[in-house]
Amino acid sequence: MTENSYDVLVVGGGAAGLSAALMLGRARRRVVVVDGGSPRNAPAQHMHGFLSRDGLPPSELLKIGREELAGYGVEMLEDQVSALEPGFTARLASGRELTARRVLFATGVHDDLPDIPGLRESWGTDAVTCPYCHGYEVRDQPLGVLGTEPASVEHALLVRQWSPDVVYFAHTAPPSEADRERLDARGIRVVDGTVTAVRREAGHLTGVEVGTRFVPRTALFLRTETVPHDDLMRGLGYEETDAMGKTNVPGLWAAGNVVDARATVIIAAAQGAAAGGALNHDLVGEDVQRAVDAHSGFTPTAERAAAAAR
Repeated sequence: MTENSYDVLVVGGGAAGLSAALMLGRARRRVVVVDGGSPRNAPAQHMHGFLSRDGLPPSELLKIGREELAGYGVEMLEDQVSALEPGFTARLASGRELTARRVLFATGVHDDLPDIPGLRESWGTDAVTCPYCHGYEVRDQPLGVLGTEPASVEHALLVRQWSPDVVYFAHTAPPSEADRERLDARGIRVVDGTVTAVRREAGHLTGVEVGTRFVPRTALFLRTETVPHDDLMRGLGYEETDAMGKTNVPGLWAAGNVVDARATVIIAAAQGAAAGGALNHDLVGEDVQRAVDAHSGFTPTAERAAAAAR
């Protein structure tokens, strides 16, 4: 292989991408990870639900992961893939060009937040989406759930597990009469009307404004529209992945939030590890076929020579 050619190019250096690279590095593959350094959970101070790493800052997990990869010769590039051609040839924002036998996308998603003053400033700290990730830290506190879609009612009923004081802000998803009965049965108050602001004081969320009404809260949960970073994949004809991360495009794989927006950190890591192992198995199959062809004399060069002689 040349300096810029690899067995596998991993695009994205979050939990899924690094876990895939770890499996591949341990399989003695030549791997490069290209990451732009903007993880979805960057605002979060801690991550939870990750066995043996519960409460660890997300940035620390990535730091440890990169250090582990260095021990297996995996190359890390702080860059962005700006173009990817079939084959696979990748052009980076820095101007460097890489080739790879396989590409694994672990580029994640971004959250499309409602346009509410104060919400973006609170995002990832005290305005969050996942109660499994953040609920325990705000247990028994006055919590809010923002209605953004029909499933928001279920979200409120879920959040009720962490606190007896939950308010459902109807916003753009007012509950049906049947849902109001369910919410009322669980002691969840409904505040009708459009949320006009999320109020913050001294760096913390203090409540929610609905017109002239102010409802004190210490945290707000909401379901967001997640937008996958899959433009380059789509450009190659990507449509779907199987359970191991293999896509419908030969040689193209994907894992983590880019294909499963609701995956927590540990689930994304598991998906990356599974994809890395399956990807190596795929490469082994190709290596074996190349060896068989060479052993039988049917190399691409020999085939061209035979065709020219006919």
